[in-house]
Amino acid sequence: MNMRKVTALVEGHPASDGAGVRLFRVFSPNDPAGLDPFLLLDEFRSDAAADYIAGFPAHPHRGFETVTYMLEGEMLHEDHLGNRGRLTSGSVQWMSAGRGVIHSEMPQQEEGRMHGFQLWINLPAAEKLKDAAYRDISPEAVPEAPLPDGGLARVIAGRLELDGTPVDGAVTGISTDPLYVDLHLPAGATTTLPVTAGHTALAYVYAGTLAIAGETVGARQLARLQAVTKRRARARPFRRERDEQEVPPGRDEARQSLGLEPDDFVLAVMGFLTPMKRPDVVVEAFRRLLAEEPRARLVFVGEVAEAVGLERLLDTPLLEARTRVAGYVSQ
Repeated sequence: MNMRKVTALVEGHPASDGAGVRLFRVFSPNDPAGLDPFLLLDEFRSDAAADYIAGFPAHPHRGFETVTYMLEGEMLHEDHLGNRGRLTSGSVQWMSAGRGVIHSEMPQQEEGRMHGFQLWINLPAAEKLKDAAYRDISPEAVPEAPLPDGGLARVIAGRLELDGTPVDGAVTGISTDPLYVDLHLPAGATTTLPVTAGHTALAYVYAGTLAIAGETVGARQLARLQAVTKRRARARPFRRERDEQEVPPGRDEARQSLGLEPDDFVLAVMGFLTPMKRPDVVVEAFRRLLAEEPRARLVFVGEVAEAVGLERLLDTPLLEARTRVAGYVSQ
């Protein structure tokens, strides 16, 4: 088993959103890359009504999913599609904005503590224009699983494997396959949670202190964990004789950035540019490959609009439409 180590500690900062709600912004879309598909994480926690009473009046979202998880307090969700749900302590609101939704989240209390989180998860390009959807999940509908060394895991989304026993969360079937767990551990307890290879792994400590592979993570710190590459079968429609020509300097780096082996014939398959935080890095790798390999066959799989955008980014006429359904193939 590969144990993921902490590669970075992210420090959040106080912020204000909505109609003046005071919150703690752990990270946002403007922060450095490496957290995709996660776009934003906010924690709101206050005993002072003045910090939250103004709430989040009607505002739009588009192209991603918002997940609100309440630890304490009560809020009311309403949107322009007629959905209405009351968030209470321990409940979850999972909203897929899709092509667009206008919603509000307003406090339903005038005093006492309000504590919760909002997480934004990107949608693949193929789903960004789908119909908006909303799920109101009661506290009782969130599965809880005891941990071997004591403690408890509340599985909000995805499937958690504990000692070979799968625990399905309240939300499953999401294309990005997120695993969202609220973990409660007594002092001195240890546990191991499996995370799918290829998935971005983050751990946010909202109370106490946590040690991950020897690295201490304090309260209100986010740990970004080591990436583990998922092994995938690779299509090999073409093969090049190893002695046909030397590999030009710099090509290995470009091939590696695209997940190609040094002896592979160049076959670049592009999925979606939209959810990437640094498309310029990918585009530059494509440019180098096309410049160095006159026999390149660049196959684009995705939406036509994205193929046109890729043409412009590459600034090359090599991409020509063979079919406006299957994608773009270079001549």
